[in-house]
Amino acid sequence: MTISGTLLSVRDITVRFGGLVANDAASLDAPAGEVSAIIGPNGAGKTTLFNVITGAQRPTSGRIVFDGEDITDLTPRQRAHLGMARTFQNLALVPTLSVLENASIGLGRFRRTGVLGALVRSPRTRCEDALVDQVAWGALELTGLTDDAHLRADQLSYGDRRRVEFARALAMQPSLLLLDEPSAGMAAEETAEFVASLRRATEVLDLTVLVVEHDMTFVRAIATHTAVLDFGHIVAAGPTAEVLADQRVIDAYLGSQA
Repeated sequence: MTISGTLLSVRDITVRFGGLVANDAASLDAPAGEVSAIIGPNGAGKTTLFNVITGAQRPTSGRIVFDGEDITDLTPRQRAHLGMARTFQNLALVPTLSVLENASIGLGRFRRTGVLGALVRSPRTRCEDALVDQVAWGALELTGLTDDAHLRADQLSYGDRRRVEFARALAMQPSLLLLDEPSAGMAAEETAEFVASLRRATEVLDLTVLVVEHDMTFVRAIATHTAVLDFGHIVAAGPTAEVLADQRVIDAYLGSQA
């Protein structure tokens, strides 16, 4: 059960690599059912904080609470089982597989038959295959990719491949989705399409999203709350419009983007 409408609570996270402090007592909350953003200059510690949240990096100190449970010591796999999914900056699609097949990767939890059952195509295997396809197809519907379902991934535009990766994460049916620079490399039209897909998915699935992003057009369009990291510190956090109008944020990060 969430506490005070907060699905994810990051408290006083510090990460040290030798003498380098990547995160310094960083704290933020992700309100349930909303999109929150983490912004800041390169090297501010955004990806390190993401890695701590997903379990890829152990913090030096601090704690992570997800859906009311302290998950600081849990593995990435354990966090995924609790309902956490993530995309990465670099695309990780299999180019020779179809869009539907790529969206199905990672849905092993729907399968119970072993190798023998798969080889002989037992009724149970066929039933599991149908369930996996149904779940993946639903994710493609949310991301507007059903018309491309049977195309190979390498036949798609860059923006559409980004949406396939998004669909694959949605197919995991998470309660919290973490997106690492999802609009990186996209043209303005592709970014607008991704924003529309993300908005549709959050509304239909009641999904909570935390996104690291440099594109302020993207952040303004979709994020209700924003936290700003600078040299590992959270220098501002709150409703997006207020944070982006904060003079400290303008001076330290936005500049002419504001």
